[in-house]
Amino acid sequence: MGNESPGKSNYLELLINRGTNVKSNPSLLERLARLDTNTVSDALDFLGMPGATHGLRPLWDCPMIVGRASTIQLGPKADAKPTVHLISPVIDAVTTDDRILVISGGIDGISCWGDILANAAVSKKIRGSVIDGFSRDIEGSESIGYPVYGRGITMISARNRVIQTGSGEPVEVRGVTVHEDDYVIADRCGTVFVPAASIEEVLDMGERIARRQDGMVEAVRAGRSVAEVMHDKEFEAINQGDKK
Repeated sequence: MGNESPGKSNYLELLINRGTNVKSNPSLLERLARLDTNTVSDALDFLGMPGATHGLRPLWDCPMIVGRASTIQLGPKADAKPTVHLISPVIDAVTTDDRILVISGGIDGISCWGDILANAAVSKKIRGSVIDGFSRDIEGSESIGYPVYGRGITMISARNRVIQTGSGEPVEVRGVTVHEDDYVIADRCGTVFVPAASIEEVLDMGERIARRQDGMVEAVRAGRSVAEVMHDKEFEAINQGDKK
């Protein structure tokens, strides 16, 4: 919906505090931040594109996040040799403030995120993590305001169980293929990925949907029949523009 949620308002406030002129010249990320996962999922539906996922929810009451994907592939550890801790090389390599870590390959019940990684991510101005897996130490991430989305929470360490097998390459997250630099939006309803090559088309459609749905809310509040307002023909009209 186009009405701004508290998480969305907080995110836009963060952009303003960073010195971003949100109102006069919105960037692609700023435009995405004005939407929500429901609207972006609907836009992908209208355009016949994949990207919406199921089961990746906030692991604490964290705000919405919007950013560009830094992809990470994990897998089971096959030997006892000492190795660099998973995800840490990717965090060390981050040089911009638009990144969201998109982590694939988590194993049920085994952590692939924790508070030390969260503190390192905050120091590198990373916007959050989306994990197709589990996190531990969730209070540690919450205490520093670091957003974590994933499948669940555990206490079992990744050490000697899970390793990083790749980064910067396409990964599969809940059935969706995510490429490095794809766009990410996550809020309390879940997580959506948008291919970088399609972002403007998806934003245009999402903004059209948001305007249309705002008008539909106004119509039912004014007393119009909800059966009429929510008829399929009203949604089909989105493809024809913003006519009422």
